[in-house]
Amino acid sequence: MLFVYLYIFVVGLVLGSFYNVVGLRVPIGQSIVRPRSACPACRHTLAARELVPVLSYMWQKGRCRSCRARISPRYAAMELLTGLLFMAAFWRWGLAGEVWVVWTMISLLIIVTISDLSYMLIPNKLLISFFPIFLLERLLLPLQPWWDSLAGAAAAFALLFCIAWASKGGMGGGDIKLFALLGFVLGVKLVLLSFLLAAFFGTIAGLAGMIGGRVQRGKPIPFAPSIAAGTLAAYFFGPDLIAIYLSLLE
Repeated sequence: MLFVYLYIFVVGLVLGSFYNVVGLRVPIGQSIVRPRSACPACRHTLAARELVPVLSYMWQKGRCRSCRARISPRYAAMELLTGLLFMAAFWRWGLAGEVWVVWTMISLLIIVTISDLSYMLIPNKLLISFFPIFLLERLLLPLQPWWDSLAGAAAAFALLFCIAWASKGGMGGGDIKLFALLGFVLGVKLVLLSFLLAAFFGTIAGLAGMIGGRVQRGKPIPFAPSIAAGTLAAYFFGPDLIAIYLSLLE
């Protein structure tokens, strides 16, 4: 089992490296195949030894081998996070069919987080690309009852659309469509829980940013990272959190 966990972790690291490319290139209309990855500062084309997930960043001490410019730790962080989440999903679900849904969800959330942090944008192309995958997965592994997917998508879209309308643009269109897609996967209860958790995480992140001077009051901040955190918390621990909440009401 240790070998299996290690294998899944490494696969997650490699995919996380690829998701960095997707999240950085797709929003600005670039190909994810060409050109090859290069240093943003000096445009030095990266060799294979400079593309080893996480390890290359550590070996090079967070700097480009060619120009010594600082490399953002976000690249390695996203690679490591993807590997850990893939491993955690296997620990939680084993090789049951649902784990494939979770891995797909993690992949989408990592990519949109990178995109939103970099450009404050969640491209429609990403959501459209993932929809047929989720559709196939939910046809093979339907929620119970089967219509919960449709109800979850409708509830998530309606809720965020109303918030965007009431706040006059306080919620981006990409966030609305992302939550509608998540609602299709999660169903009504879990998507509503994920929204509450995302709002909580977003509030904490906003307050921390203002205290640290990185966020100005009234200025928009990327919400996709909070959506990702709230969704994964709901996905992994949702039934337990709902049970705890209901027990407190008794």
